[in-house]
Amino acid sequence: MAKLELYIPVGRQKLRCGYTTGTCAAAAAAGAAARLLTGETLPAVRIATPAGVAVEAELLRHAAGEGWAACAVRKDGGDDPDVTDGALIFARVERTDTPGIVIDGGEGVGRVTLPGLDQPVGAAAINSTPRRMIGEQMEAVMAKAGYTGGLRAVISVPEGEALAKRTFNPRLGIVGGISILGTSGIVKPMSEAALLDSLYLEMDQRRAAGTEDLLLTPGNYGESFAREVLGLNLDRWCMCSNYLGAAIDHAAGAGFRSVLVVGHLGKLIKAAAGCMNTHSKTADARRETLTAHAALAGADGALLRALFDSPTTDAGVELLKQAGLLGPVMASIGEALDGQLKRRAGEGLTIEAFFFSNQYGILGKTPGAERLLALHRAAPDGETAGG
Repeated sequence: MAKLELYIPVGRQKLRCGYTTGTCAAAAAAGAAARLLTGETLPAVRIATPAGVAVEAELLRHAAGEGWAACAVRKDGGDDPDVTDGALIFARVERTDTPGIVIDGGEGVGRVTLPGLDQPVGAAAINSTPRRMIGEQMEAVMAKAGYTGGLRAVISVPEGEALAKRTFNPRLGIVGGISILGTSGIVKPMSEAALLDSLYLEMDQRRAAGTEDLLLTPGNYGESFAREVLGLNLDRWCMCSNYLGAAIDHAAGAGFRSVLVVGHLGKLIKAAAGCMNTHSKTADARRETLTAHAALAGADGALLRALFDSPTTDAGVELLKQAGLLGPVMASIGEALDGQLKRRAGEGLTIEAFFFSNQYGILGKTPGAERLLALHRAAPDGETAGG
């Protein structure tokens, strides 16, 4: 079976797109329904995706019995394979006594246990667009076969429970397997949108659970520092990766009351310069920003040149410490960071930050950071964090 021949430019390359688990589930459901209602074992099905791209998916592992049929589609992630790339997505379709279509999850498809996600608590983690795609494919087969009864489709992924451990699902409260996802039906290689969708999903879940005060870290360094050094409770924590600005925007729109950012100097010094996407390919103003604030603090030309040539912010911190300028420079960076964060957050969202170095500990903070710190040191049950 030929792979999906859809390419998009990414940087200097053209990368091949793939199709989502939702597309796989819809194609498998179409094949299983056709086997059940017409007796025909199809080698492949061609379905339209919400992106307007037709996908021809090979049907595998055909099986049938009294009142049911099943088959599978192998997930094709294109040139941006995620943990589900190559997994078999099964659909088992059976007749029911009640008219209409029922869609559920079986082995390896997660169950929602916490509010704030696309599906309600207790439902299979098959999102809205895949559910619609599965339903449309089954309806088309039913119409072609002249069948007016009911059908039940159960989507399963035998590897799903193991694969889910490498996804966001355990943190989102989705237990037992992966999610069946996809809003367009097509996987775009190296998609920033997928990362942002995961971030927004987690933030929405926190908000749906009643969280008003969010703890945000750009990465694992911030998470470890918040937990181990600051002693913070992580029940209201999300990791935003390089997308600090997008996370702040979403927090404001979702109705959070406050955001406390805890991040390494190497990340937050970029934000102090107004770079709210901190990926090095997007912005890397670390040495320029550190040098500028050292100049504002009165550093001489030799020190400024040494700072500009420093390979890391930690190396620059050591130079400032030796020169007796660490305090003034970090205070200047903190003031700039405070202004940038508050401009991005707007008037309705309180936002503060701590920045640190793994070698030197806390280096600076914004003016109201201590007040927000106190909110996250108290666990929801009233005990201190870690108590």
